[in-house]
Amino acid sequence: MSRSACLIFNPVAGQGDPEIELQQIRAILEPEIDLDIYYTTEEMGADTLAYVAVERGVDAIIASGGDGTLSAAAAAVVGTKIPFGIISRGTANAFAAALGIPDTIAAACETILQGKTRNVDMAYCNDQPMVLLAGIGFEAQTVERADREAKNRFGMAAYILAGIQELQHLQKFDVEIETEDKIIKTTASAVTVANAAPPTSVLAQGPAGIIFDDGLLDLTIVAPVSKAGAIAATFHLFQTASTGTPVERDDIGYLRAKSFKITTDPPQKVVVDGEIGATTPIEVRCVPAGLTVFVPSVEEDVLTEKLEGLPNLTVELKDSTGA
Repeated sequence: MSRSACLIFNPVAGQGDPEIELQQIRAILEPEIDLDIYYTTEEMGADTLAYVAVERGVDAIIASGGDGTLSAAAAAVVGTKIPFGIISRGTANAFAAALGIPDTIAAACETILQGKTRNVDMAYCNDQPMVLLAGIGFEAQTVERADREAKNRFGMAAYILAGIQELQHLQKFDVEIETEDKIIKTTASAVTVANAAPPTSVLAQGPAGIIFDDGLLDLTIVAPVSKAGAIAATFHLFQTASTGTPVERDDIGYLRAKSFKITTDPPQKVVVDGEIGATTPIEVRCVPAGLTVFVPSVEEDVLTEKLEGLPNLTVELKDSTGA
Protein backbone atom coordinates (compact mmCIF):
# COMPACT_ATOMS: atom_id res chain seq x y z
CA MET A 1 0.00 0.00 0.00
CA SER A 2 1.44 3.32 -1.08
CA ARG A 3 -0.54 5.61 1.18
CA SER A 4 -1.49 5.76 4.84
CA ALA A 5 -4.28 7.85 6.31
CA CYS A 6 -6.00 8.48 9.60
CA LEU A 7 -9.79 8.35 9.41
CA ILE A 8 -11.39 10.42 12.17
CA PHE A 9 -14.94 9.13 12.45
CA ASN A 10 -17.74 10.77 14.43
CA PRO A 11 -20.19 7.97 15.27
CA VAL A 12 -23.01 10.30 16.35
CA ALA A 13 -23.07 12.52 13.25
CA GLY A 14 -26.03 12.63 10.90
CA GLN A 15 -29.09 10.43 10.73
CA GLY A 16 -27.67 7.24 9.22
CA ASP A 17 -26.41 4.01 10.79
CA PRO A 18 -22.77 4.73 11.72
CA GLU A 19 -21.74 1.05 11.61
CA ILE A 20 -23.05 0.60 8.06
CA GLU A 21 -21.54 3.92 6.95
CA LEU A 22 -18.13 3.00 8.37
CA GLN A 23 -18.27 -0.41 6.67
CA GLN A 24 -18.95 1.34 3.37
CA ILE A 25 -16.03 3.73 3.85
CA ARG A 26 -13.66 0.91 4.74
CA ALA A 27 -14.79 -1.24 1.80
CA ILE A 28 -13.90 1.54 -0.63
CA LEU A 29 -10.75 2.99 0.93
CA GLU A 30 -8.92 0.10 2.58
CA PRO A 31 -8.01 -1.76 -0.64
CA GLU A 32 -5.88 1.25 -1.61
CA ILE A 33 -5.09 3.07 1.64
CA ASP A 34 -3.58 1.82 4.89
CA LEU A 35 -6.37 3.19 7.07
CA ASP A 36 -6.05 3.88 10.79
CA ILE A 37 -9.46 4.63 12.34
CA TYR A 38 -10.00 6.95 15.31
CA TYR A 39 -13.44 7.50 16.86
CA THR A 40 -14.42 10.83 18.36
CA THR A 41 -15.93 10.79 21.84
CA GLU A 42 -17.17 13.41 24.27
CA GLU A 43 -13.75 13.28 25.93
CA MET A 44 -11.63 13.05 22.76
CA GLY A 45 -12.51 15.50 20.00
CA ALA A 46 -11.57 15.43 16.34
CA ASP A 47 -8.91 18.10 16.81
CA THR A 48 -7.00 16.10 19.44
CA LEU A 49 -7.18 12.92 17.35
CA ALA A 50 -5.97 14.76 14.26
CA TYR A 51 -3.00 16.30 16.09
CA VAL A 52 -1.98 12.83 17.29
CA ALA A 53 -2.18 11.49 13.74
CA VAL A 54 -0.11 14.35 12.34
CA GLU A 55 2.59 13.72 14.94
CA ARG A 56 2.63 10.06 13.86
CA GLY A 57 3.39 11.16 10.31
CA VAL A 58 0.41 9.87 8.30
CA ASP A 59 0.16 10.75 4.62
CA ALA A 60 -3.37 12.13 4.91
CA ILE A 61 -6.11 13.01 7.39
CA ILE A 62 -9.68 12.05 6.54
CA ALA A 63 -12.57 13.39 8.60
CA SER A 64 -16.07 11.92 8.54
CA GLY A 65 -18.87 13.66 10.40
CA GLY A 66 -20.63 16.99 10.41
CA ASP A 67 -19.16 20.42 9.75
CA GLY A 68 -18.06 20.76 13.37
CA THR A 69 -16.03 17.56 13.14
CA LEU A 70 -14.43 18.65 9.86
CA SER A 71 -13.56 22.08 11.25
CA ALA A 72 -11.97 20.65 14.38
CA ALA A 73 -9.91 18.05 12.50
CA ALA A 74 -8.76 20.61 9.93
CA ALA A 75 -7.05 22.64 12.65
CA ALA A 76 -4.32 20.01 12.93
CA VAL A 77 -3.30 20.16 9.27
CA VAL A 78 -3.29 23.94 8.74
CA GLY A 79 -0.05 24.89 7.03
CA THR A 80 1.28 21.30 6.96
CA LYS A 81 0.40 20.50 3.30
CA ILE A 82 -0.93 17.16 4.58
CA PRO A 83 -3.94 16.38 2.34
CA PHE A 84 -7.30 16.58 4.06
CA GLY A 85 -10.12 14.28 3.00
CA ILE A 86 -13.80 14.99 3.64
CA ILE A 87 -16.57 12.42 3.99
CA SER A 88 -19.56 14.43 5.18
CA ARG A 89 -22.24 12.69 7.24
CA GLY A 90 -23.76 15.61 9.11
CA THR A 91 -27.01 17.55 8.81
CA ALA A 92 -25.96 20.50 6.67
CA ASN A 93 -22.63 19.30 5.17
CA ALA A 94 -22.00 22.88 4.11
CA PHE A 95 -18.20 22.69 3.79
CA ALA A 96 -18.35 19.81 1.33
CA ALA A 97 -21.07 21.60 -0.63
CA ALA A 98 -19.03 24.82 -0.77
CA LEU A 99 -16.04 22.96 -2.22
CA GLY A 100 -18.10 20.86 -4.61
CA ILE A 101 -17.27 17.62 -2.81
CA PRO A 102 -19.97 14.94 -3.32
CA ASP A 103 -22.40 14.36 -0.46
CA THR A 104 -22.60 10.58 -0.83
CA ILE A 105 -20.13 8.34 0.95
CA ALA A 106 -19.15 6.43 -2.17
CA ALA A 107 -18.49 9.52 -4.28
CA ALA A 108 -16.65 11.29 -1.45
CA CYS A 109 -14.37 8.27 -1.03
CA GLU A 110 -13.67 8.19 -4.77
CA THR A 111 -12.72 11.88 -4.59
CA ILE A 112 -10.09 10.97 -2.01
CA LEU A 113 -8.82 8.01 -4.03
CA GLN A 114 -8.36 10.07 -7.19
CA GLY A 115 -5.79 12.09 -5.25
CA LYS A 116 -6.48 15.53 -6.71
CA THR A 117 -5.93 18.33 -4.18
CA ARG A 118 -6.56 22.04 -4.00
CA ASN A 119 -5.28 24.68 -1.60
CA VAL A 120 -8.14 26.50 0.12
CA ASP A 121 -8.32 29.14 2.82
CA MET A 122 -8.75 28.44 6.51
CA ALA A 123 -9.83 30.92 9.18
CA TYR A 124 -9.85 31.38 12.93
CA CYS A 125 -12.56 32.98 15.06
CA ASN A 126 -11.14 33.99 18.43
CA ASP A 127 -8.43 31.37 17.77
CA GLN A 128 -11.08 28.68 17.16
CA PRO A 129 -10.64 26.94 13.78
CA MET A 130 -13.21 27.93 11.17
CA VAL A 131 -13.59 26.41 7.72
CA LEU A 132 -17.04 27.82 6.99
CA LEU A 133 -18.47 30.84 8.75
CA ALA A 134 -19.25 32.69 11.94
CA GLY A 135 -22.84 33.87 12.35
CA ILE A 136 -23.85 36.59 14.80
CA GLY A 137 -27.40 37.30 15.87
CA PHE A 138 -30.22 35.65 13.92
CA GLU A 139 -28.19 32.74 12.54
CA ALA A 140 -26.73 31.86 15.93
CA GLN A 141 -30.17 31.92 17.53
CA THR A 142 -31.54 29.72 14.74
CA VAL A 143 -28.78 27.13 15.07
CA GLU A 144 -29.22 27.04 18.84
CA ARG A 145 -32.95 26.44 18.45
CA ALA A 146 -32.31 23.54 16.00
CA ASP A 147 -31.05 21.13 18.65
CA ARG A 148 -29.77 17.58 18.13
CA GLU A 149 -33.23 16.05 18.63
CA ALA A 150 -34.74 18.32 15.96
CA LYS A 151 -31.90 17.60 13.51
CA ASN A 152 -32.22 13.85 14.05
CA ARG A 153 -35.94 14.08 13.41
CA PHE A 154 -36.17 16.59 10.59
CA GLY A 155 -32.66 16.78 9.11
CA MET A 156 -31.92 19.99 7.19
CA ALA A 157 -35.55 21.09 7.62
CA ALA A 158 -34.82 21.58 11.33
CA TYR A 159 -32.89 24.76 10.47
CA ILE A 160 -35.72 26.08 8.32
CA LEU A 161 -38.29 25.45 11.03
CA ALA A 162 -36.03 27.03 13.65
CA GLY A 163 -35.51 30.08 11.44
CA ILE A 164 -39.26 30.57 11.03
CA GLN A 165 -39.72 30.37 14.79
CA GLU A 166 -36.82 32.72 15.45
CA LEU A 167 -38.34 35.39 13.19
CA GLN A 168 -40.96 35.89 15.90
CA HIS A 169 -38.17 37.05 18.23
CA LEU A 170 -36.11 39.06 15.74
CA GLN A 171 -33.91 41.58 17.50
CA LYS A 172 -31.58 44.35 16.37
CA PHE A 173 -28.22 45.23 17.85
CA ASP A 174 -25.57 47.87 17.35
CA VAL A 175 -22.46 46.56 15.67
CA GLU A 176 -18.97 47.91 15.04
CA ILE A 177 -16.86 46.17 12.39
CA GLU A 178 -13.17 46.94 12.09
CA THR A 179 -11.07 45.90 9.08
CA GLU A 180 -7.50 46.71 8.08
CA ASP A 181 -8.50 50.14 6.74
CA LYS A 182 -11.91 51.15 8.08
CA ILE A 183 -14.34 51.04 10.98
CA ILE A 184 -18.02 50.53 10.20
CA LYS A 185 -20.83 51.23 12.64
CA THR A 186 -24.46 50.28 12.01
CA THR A 187 -27.44 48.36 13.36
CA ALA A 188 -28.17 44.80 12.27
CA SER A 189 -30.13 41.65 12.97
CA ALA A 190 -27.50 39.34 11.51
CA VAL A 191 -23.80 39.55 10.66
CA THR A 192 -22.09 36.66 8.91
CA VAL A 193 -18.36 36.28 8.23
CA ALA A 194 -17.67 33.55 5.71
CA ASN A 195 -14.48 31.77 4.70
CA ALA A 196 -16.48 29.35 2.55
CA ALA A 197 -20.25 28.96 2.20
CA PRO A 198 -22.60 27.08 -0.15
CA PRO A 199 -25.76 28.75 -1.48
CA THR A 200 -27.77 27.10 1.31
CA SER A 201 -25.95 29.30 3.84
CA VAL A 202 -28.36 32.08 2.91
CA LEU A 203 -27.24 34.79 5.34
CA ALA A 204 -23.70 34.67 3.91
CA GLN A 205 -24.85 35.35 0.35
CA GLY A 206 -24.51 39.11 0.08
CA PRO A 207 -21.69 38.72 -2.47
CA ALA A 208 -23.56 35.86 -4.24
CA GLY A 209 -20.53 33.63 -4.52
CA ILE A 210 -18.01 33.12 -1.72
CA ILE A 211 -14.46 32.62 -3.00
CA PHE A 212 -12.73 30.12 -0.73
CA ASP A 213 -9.17 30.52 -2.00
CA ASP A 214 -8.68 34.28 -2.39
CA GLY A 215 -7.11 34.98 1.02
CA LEU A 216 -10.10 37.09 2.06
CA LEU A 217 -13.17 36.76 4.24
CA ASP A 218 -16.66 37.80 3.08
CA LEU A 219 -18.92 39.67 5.51
CA THR A 220 -22.66 40.14 5.01
CA ILE A 221 -24.78 42.50 7.14
CA VAL A 222 -28.56 42.13 7.24
CA ALA A 223 -30.39 45.08 8.80
CA PRO A 224 -34.14 44.82 8.17
CA VAL A 225 -36.42 47.44 9.68
CA SER A 226 -39.24 44.94 10.38
CA LYS A 227 -40.07 41.23 10.47
CA ALA A 228 -41.60 41.55 7.02
CA GLY A 229 -38.38 43.18 5.86
CA ALA A 230 -36.39 40.31 7.35
CA ILE A 231 -38.43 37.79 5.38
CA ALA A 232 -38.01 39.81 2.19
CA ALA A 233 -34.26 40.20 2.79
CA THR A 234 -33.83 36.48 3.40
CA PHE A 235 -35.75 35.67 0.21
CA HIS A 236 -33.61 38.15 -1.72
CA LEU A 237 -30.42 36.51 -0.40
CA PHE A 238 -31.79 33.15 -1.52
CA GLN A 239 -32.34 34.62 -4.98
CA THR A 240 -28.81 36.04 -5.15
CA ALA A 241 -27.42 32.63 -4.24
CA SER A 242 -29.52 31.01 -6.96
CA THR A 243 -28.77 33.52 -9.71
CA GLY A 244 -25.17 34.35 -8.82
CA THR A 245 -25.82 38.10 -8.67
CA PRO A 246 -24.92 40.30 -5.67
CA VAL A 247 -27.60 41.75 -3.40
CA GLU A 248 -29.41 44.93 -4.35
CA ARG A 249 -31.28 45.94 -1.21
CA ASP A 250 -30.77 48.92 1.04
CA ASP A 251 -30.94 46.74 4.16
CA ILE A 252 -28.17 44.33 3.10
CA GLY A 253 -24.50 45.14 2.69
CA TYR A 254 -21.27 43.23 2.27
CA LEU A 255 -17.52 43.64 2.05
CA ARG A 256 -14.31 41.64 1.94
CA ALA A 257 -11.20 41.87 4.12
CA LYS A 258 -8.35 39.78 5.48
CA SER A 259 -9.66 40.07 9.03
CA PHE A 260 -12.56 41.48 11.01
CA LYS A 261 -12.94 42.64 14.59
CA ILE A 262 -16.60 42.73 15.54
CA THR A 263 -18.19 44.12 18.69
CA THR A 264 -21.92 44.40 19.43
CA ASP A 265 -24.17 46.11 21.92
CA PRO A 266 -25.65 44.15 23.56
CA PRO A 267 -23.30 41.12 23.29
CA GLN A 268 -24.54 38.46 20.87
CA LYS A 269 -24.17 34.70 20.62
CA VAL A 270 -21.94 33.42 17.81
CA VAL A 271 -22.19 30.17 15.86
CA VAL A 272 -18.92 28.93 14.32
CA ASP A 273 -19.16 26.13 11.76
CA GLY A 274 -22.51 25.02 13.13
CA GLU A 275 -21.48 25.04 16.80
CA ILE A 276 -22.61 27.59 19.39
CA GLY A 277 -19.86 28.62 21.76
CA ALA A 278 -18.50 32.12 21.46
CA THR A 279 -20.08 35.49 22.17
CA THR A 280 -19.11 38.87 20.80
CA PRO A 281 -16.67 40.52 20.63
CA ILE A 282 -14.92 38.30 18.09
CA GLU A 283 -11.90 38.55 15.84
CA VAL A 284 -11.87 36.54 12.62
CA ARG A 285 -8.74 36.19 10.50
CA CYS A 286 -8.04 34.34 7.28
CA VAL A 287 -5.17 31.90 6.75
CA PRO A 288 -4.64 31.98 2.97
CA ALA A 289 -4.18 28.53 1.37
CA GLY A 290 -4.08 27.04 4.85
CA LEU A 291 -5.61 23.69 3.85
CA THR A 292 -4.80 21.17 1.14
CA VAL A 293 -8.07 19.37 0.43
CA PHE A 294 -8.99 16.40 -1.76
CA VAL A 295 -11.49 17.83 -4.27
CA PRO A 296 -13.07 17.04 -7.63
CA SER A 297 -12.85 19.60 -10.41
CA VAL A 298 -14.00 23.01 -9.17
CA GLU A 299 -14.74 26.08 -11.26
CA GLU A 300 -13.55 29.48 -10.15
CA ASP A 301 -16.15 31.95 -8.91
CA VAL A 302 -16.16 35.68 -9.57
CA LEU A 303 -17.01 38.09 -6.77
CA THR A 304 -17.98 41.76 -6.74
CA GLU A 305 -17.84 43.87 -3.60
CA LYS A 306 -20.54 46.17 -2.25
CA LEU A 307 -21.24 48.05 0.95
CA GLU A 308 -23.86 50.75 0.78
CA GLY A 309 -27.35 51.78 1.77
CA LEU A 310 -27.43 50.30 5.28
CA PRO A 311 -29.46 52.36 7.75
CA ASN A 312 -27.52 54.23 10.44
CA LEU A 313 -24.25 53.33 8.72
CA THR A 314 -21.05 55.21 9.49
CA VAL A 315 -17.64 54.42 8.04
CA GLU A 316 -14.37 55.70 9.47
CA LEU A 317 -11.25 55.36 7.34
CA LYS A 318 -8.11 54.39 9.24
CA ASP A 319 -4.75 55.99 8.57
CA SER A 320 -1.62 54.05 7.65
CA THR A 321 -0.76 53.53 11.32
CA GLY A 322 -4.06 51.72 11.94
CA ALA A 323 -5.45 54.48 14.16
